[in-house]
Amino acid sequence: MSGPYVIRGSVSLPEAELMWRFSRSSGPGGQHVNTSDSQVELRFDLAATDSLPEVWKDRALQRLESRLVGGVVTVRASEHRSQWRNRETALVRLASLLAEATAPPPKPRRKTRIPRGINERRLREKKQRGDTKRGRSGRDW
Repeated sequence: MSGPYVIRGSVSLPEAELMWRFSRSSGPGGQHVNTSDSQVELRFDLAATDSLPEVWKDRALQRLESRLVGGVVTVRASEHRSQWRNRETALVRLASLLAEATAPPPKPRRKTRIPRGINERRLREKKQRGDTKRGRSGRDW
């Protein structure tokens, strides 16, 4: 688990910019969970990093605005019994979060007109439905 962690393409997070914190976890582990620090909290200073391109950084800061505390994004993992697996989970979670936040915006949709034939058919069917319903009322059986 050492070395740079790839986000997308050739862009990666250096180990030096990741801040790890470990604490006791609630969750699976029985009595063992009360004695070991298996919960992982991974912090990444998004505002101060130089490892992301400036455009990606601005995009991520804007999209993750509600998750940031002082420009730092935090991810927690405590699903597994071992600290090592929780570290891997937190790292994957952070990488996918940053990959999603730095993704380019989708292309705007090209407006298209509804073809005249389709519109006419819809109106014709609508008229027929109305006639059918109109024919149901006022009958004196």
